[in-house]
Amino acid sequence: MTARPYIASQADDPWSRMWCDTTPRHLAGPGDPRHVTQALRAAGWKNFGDPDFPHVVLASPDHQHTLVLEPVPETYGSWWRISSTPWGGWHASFGANTPAEVIAGFTDALLRPTPESAPDIWPALQAAGWTYERDERGNEHARHPDGITTMERSATLDSDHFAWTAEVALPTGLGGHTRLWHAYFDDRTPDHLLAGFAAALVDPAPVSRGRYDVPHSHLVTQVERGAQGDQLAAAHDARLKAIRTAARKARRASALTTRPASAPGAETTTAAARSR
Repeated sequence: MTARPYIASQADDPWSRMWCDTTPRHLAGPGDPRHVTQALRAAGWKNFGDPDFPHVVLASPDHQHTLVLEPVPETYGSWWRISSTPWGGWHASFGANTPAEVIAGFTDALLRPTPESAPDIWPALQAAGWTYERDERGNEHARHPDGITTMERSATLDSDHFAWTAEVALPTGLGGHTRLWHAYFDDRTPDHLLAGFAAALVDPAPVSRGRYDVPHSHLVTQVERGAQGDQLAAAHDARLKAIRTAARKARRASALTTRPASAPGAETTTAAARSR
């Protein structure tokens, strides 16, 4: 048996570095993508990626939803792409620096049953201090108190096709802006998924990041007394266990509701057979 050589990799986390509680989370950078991908796999999603290609390709058990995590060279390219299938479904995408915990707000909502009533997205942002505006065309826009983080639902200038976007855009000092991260959702994206994203975006709880392992250290506060390796691993394992349990319960409930009804008289016949 060939021994595994020592190869330094971020996949060795959470034991490979010292961790800090980092706030605010929306400026903390990408974090560990396994917070999203392993959660989906715990719910039964399968990995169809090529192990020799730098990507992750996941599909839900019913093949109705897919996730692709794939590095792209473009500065503003979307590393994360999540879709419903077949054609005619919805599509969402996220840039490389989007915090995994914020993306998980979206994907975790995808794993839960669809609520009976569609939640409203804007109240969660307003409750967190964001300003909200709506214009005469129906475009809606919310801005974080930091002035650089926004979420909006707007139509293109030459059509009435609406889409959702969220982004952090940092001023360049020359009157322009450069994106830290961005997210896009077409207007067919279910409201409960958007609500899950918005709730995770404004969650004041810190996220774990290595010291200076953030895109812009001056934008965040890092406190070294946060959870460390074993604690982070245990919390992640507990998260996956809870998702597996919920997925099993959902499968059992689905099986009960789809089980074919017995033919008339079948129960009587079966009972008579047992009495012989």
